[in-house]
Amino acid sequence: MSARLAIRPAERRDAAELAVLVDVASHGFASWLWYGAVINGTTDTALERGRAKMREDEPGAWRSAVLAEWDGEVAGTSIAYDLDESVHEIVAPHPVIEPLLALQRKVVGNRFIDSLGVYKHHRGKGIGRALLEREIDMAGGPVSLITESHNETAQNLYRMNGFAEAERIEAVPLSENSKRHEWVLLTRNVA
Repeated sequence: MSARLAIRPAERRDAAELAVLVDVASHGFASWLWYGAVINGTTDTALERGRAKMREDEPGAWRSAVLAEWDGEVAGTSIAYDLDESVHEIVAPHPVIEPLLALQRKVVGNRFIDSLGVYKHHRGKGIGRALLEREIDMAGGPVSLITESHNETAQNLYRMNGFAEAERIEAVPLSENSKRHEWVLLTRNVA
């Protein structure tokens, strides 16, 4: 790790930054989901809903996150938690979520990297690799994550760090004009 890079646990006050980075990591998928709260009048914007979600005391929110800072500026995040049997009880709030849940249900007991994202202007500095290595080090067993089939850059990073494809499943399109892809489940066994 460079002296310019610091990784720290997220705090509840980081919720807005986490929401933006989760949206970056998901290529806009998160804000698309959060927009449902705008439609039903719960929030004024999708990112407001994302901020509220990141402030919750649930897995996948601020307590599960670390932030990478480059020269004191937030540059990226990883959000990970141990995936337990409760994933079998989750009812998908929208059909686009069901394939993701189906893949998660196959890796119960693994540390699950829910999000790993770096702002575009900070990419190429080793920040994503450092976040990934931290999550691997935190794992007491296998580590899994899901990415899009067309995200070759992310898949290359994961493969270079010992991840292998475990399964893939067709994604439910967000709209009729959505780019078709598959969700890819990648797993790494701890040495």
